[in-house]
Amino acid sequence: MTKFPKDAMRMLKKTSRTFYIPITFLQKELKSAVASAYLIFRAIDEIEDDEKLNNDLKHDILMQVSELFNQPFDNEAYMQILGETKDQLPEVAVRLEEWIEACPEKAMPIVMSVANEMAIGMAKWSKVNWHIETEEDLDDYTYYVAGLVGVMLSDLWELYEGEKTDRNLAIGYGRGLQAVNILRNEDEDMDERGVNFVPKGWNRQDLFDYANKNLAQADEYMKTLTKRSIKLFCRLPLALAHKTLKAMEQGREKMTREEVEETVKDVEVNS
Repeated sequence: MTKFPKDAMRMLKKTSRTFYIPITFLQKELKSAVASAYLIFRAIDEIEDDEKLNNDLKHDILMQVSELFNQPFDNEAYMQILGETKDQLPEVAVRLEEWIEACPEKAMPIVMSVANEMAIGMAKWSKVNWHIETEEDLDDYTYYVAGLVGVMLSDLWELYEGEKTDRNLAIGYGRGLQAVNILRNEDEDMDERGVNFVPKGWNRQDLFDYANKNLAQADEYMKTLTKRSIKLFCRLPLALAHKTLKAMEQGREKMTREEVEETVKDVEVNS
């Protein structure tokens, strides 16, 4: 395969503090597959997150974009779908075609299938303003935006490394990381987007319990991994999630920069 574009790695570093370092732990083509997938998912996530777009427009854009993942990607059609919104969207969203072109051919069917399902799920929840009533609703939303990433990673682990994993535990891994993000960004989501991901009748402790339940599944997922590079990849985001959750349970907003750096070093040294 051709070498993974340097500018794509620059964009990855710019848009993801959590996953940039773990992706560098992966081997060759698998690294390119996961990096391109992350950028593709980030592109559609930016459409879902944009507070300037109304929800009906988000729904329509995401549903149309989902169809583009079912065929050879047509950037001209993508630009037409975005229309004037492309002028306000972040660079990572506008350059979606480049991230798809960077994806190794072997991984393309897996990545495109997940991107399609994710865009449809994001569209569905945009349409209802992320109105989450029950734990089942929260499970559904976190499946589309994070659990699916766990499923895709498991498929890529098997494709490239022959590493077979439990898909349900992989979904729990993704959900656990997303639940920590929801807790960390709860006030910001409400203030900036008017969105509350907390089920009706739940308090903050219920959300902590939900995060801990899914992180426990993530811990079980880790025990099933045998390939060192894959364990390294999965261990760092999980360690950061556990420590962020602990910091918030202690009343702090987030980990300190020193704690983050210490966690990164600890994972690298002890893996």
